[in-house]
Order: sequence, then structure tokens, then C-alpha cells
Amino acid sequence: MTTETLRRRLVPAVALLLLAPWTAECSWGGFTLTGMPFVVLVLAPMYGGAALLIRETARRLGLGWPGIALLAAAFGVVQAGLVDQSLFNPGFLDDTEFADTRAVAEATLVPGLGFSARQAVDYVGNHVALTICAPIALVESYLGAGRRSRPWLGRPGLVVAALLWLGGSLLVFADDGGRKGFLASPVQLAFATGVALALVAAALLRHRHAGPAPVAPTSAGPTLAGPSPVGRRHTEAGPPRPVWPALVVVVAYLGSTVAPGWPGVALALALAAVAAVVLTRWSRRPDWGQRHVLATGSAGLVVAAALAYTAPTYAPASPAAALIGDVAISVIVLLLVGGAWWRVSARATRDRRRAAAPAGHPASPPA
Repeated sequence: MTTETLRRRLVPAVALLLLAPWTAECSWGGFTLTGMPFVVLVLAPMYGGAALLIRETARRLGLGWPGIALLAAAFGVVQAGLVDQSLFNPGFLDDTEFADTRAVAEATLVPGLGFSARQAVDYVGNHVALTICAPIALVESYLGAGRRSRPWLGRPGLVVAALLWLGGSLLVFADDGGRKGFLASPVQLAFATGVALALVAAALLRHRHAGPAPVAPTSAGPTLAGPSPVGRRHTEAGPPRPVWPALVVVVAYLGSTVAPGWPGVALALALAAVAAVVLTRWSRRPDWGQRHVLATGSAGLVVAAALAYTAPTYAPASPAAALIGDVAISVIVLLLVGGAWWRVSARATRDRRRAAAPAGHPASPPA
């Protein structure tokens, strides 16, 4: 492997390794600007390692974005149920500025298992949207079409990513500030393990029974499924504008917070199910592209950055420090999403020009 090839593989992997902890813990306002670098470095092995493993597994096995989302949910259960065990620890947030949320969480306790359904939805949902899907969609959008769907790591890289995730998880589990001295019961640990394994199995079985993915038509000719008869009308609708899948995510994200108690949990689950069905159907339409993926994957991140102005930091902070951190979050998210959108649009424009150029003629004048 040449140095250039190694660099092209490692750069996006390192970018995902560092971006995942930032989107997971900083993008919604949990830390001030000065605390963000420390959070990224300490949590990069756990969050970044998991994001890399999920992304590489999905791309190697062809699981697609539904598979990524299911694996992300499994990671969320493992993280909150087995690693820091915040899902089962009623006092996990008592030493933070979120201590007043305990009463709201206890209103939806699941009998016999001792965890809050409200917190389960929030913890797992945020891991899916912010920890895994958003950073993967962003980093892949900065790459060319061929590199988005290909693995970045070989077997040695996968081993390193796995060791980073395991080491980072063990560090949080063993640290008093990570698990906060709490240990879930065997029944709770078995429940979390079973749910996580079921989600992993769902991702793998869904791919096994889904069949071949539809092939989008190109401007250069008929689809790979075969030529269309002359005069045949194409009635299959194309995908919506990217703003529509983004709005679906925004509605699901915001709608999950509007009602308290069990009605709120039911509403959140219903909105998530509807969003999953709608987005899956839209993604199967011809010409669903990276702009749609970017809009869908970054919508939750944009909403989280906007809500950061209303969220307290974990530790007490002055109003000025909190505001500076929130403004920095807005700037970082706008730069990340705006840059990714520009890259995707520029590549799409260049590809269209190449496809439209006559044979033997360059699509653009040489530099």
C-alpha cells in the first residue's frame, strides 16, 4: 500500500474518530468551549472507535443506512446499559446541572427493570442521531462517491478500532466519574445485553432478506436492470428535495420532547417509526443521492446545536462562558454542514458536466 493510499484511508478514519465524541457530547451544549478539547480526546476511543466499527461493518457487509441506524441503536444500549450504566442509575445526573430531570425520568419507570423509558428513548435516540449517523454522514460527504461506500480500514485498522472502543469503554466503566460507583443488577445487565444483541441481529437479518438494492438510472443510458422499451413511460417517482427528509428528522427530533410521561414516550416511538419508514421508502427511489443523506444525517445535529442555547452545561458555568460555547457550537456546525454541502454539490455538478460532455471532449477546460 502506497503512502498516498494509506493517507486517503486514514484521514477520514481519524476525522470520524474525533468528530463522533464532539457531536455526541458537545454539539448540544453539554460543555463550555474550553472543556471541549478534553472531552474529545478522552472520549474519542469509545465514541469514535464505535463509529468507525459500525461504519466499517456496514460498508463491508452492505448493510446501508438502515443497518447503520440499527447498529447505532445497539451501541446506545450498550453504552447506557452496560458501560456507564446511566440507564439504570437513578442518581447518574444528580451531581450535574440536570439533577432536576430525575422526577421527570422516574415518571416512566419500567416495572421490574428499574429504568426510565423516557431516558431510554433520549439516550439511545441521541446516540443514533448524534454519535453515529451525523458524523458518518458528514465525513462521507467530504469524500468522492467511490470512497463513501468503500471500507477505509484493513484488518489491522479494524483491530485497532475495536481495541480503542473496548479500551475506552473499560476506562469509563472503571472510572468513578464514569459509572459513578453504580453497578446494575444481573437482570438489568442481561436485559441490556439481550436488547443490544437483538438490534445487531435485526441489522444483519434485514440485510439478508432485503434483496438487491435498486439501481438508479444515470444520464449516460438505461439502468443496469435492463434497457427500457421504446416509448415506455417511467412512473416511478424520484426522491423529494433534500429539505423534506431533513424536515422529517426535525419533526421526529422535536416532536419527541413535546409531551411528558408515557404519552411522550409513545409519541417519540411513533414519530421514530414513521420517520424510519418514510426515509427508507424515499431512499429506494431513483436519484436518491448524497445530498439527501447529508440532509437527513445532519438535521438532528443542526437542531441539537440550536437547542444548545437552552441547555445547561453538565458543570456550573458562567453565563458568558456558556454563551461563548453555544456560539462556538453554532459556528462549528455551520462550517461542518456547509462545507460538506458545498463538497457534495461541487462534485455533483462536475459529474453532470462530465456526463454531458461529448465523447473525446473535456467537460471543462484544462487548468
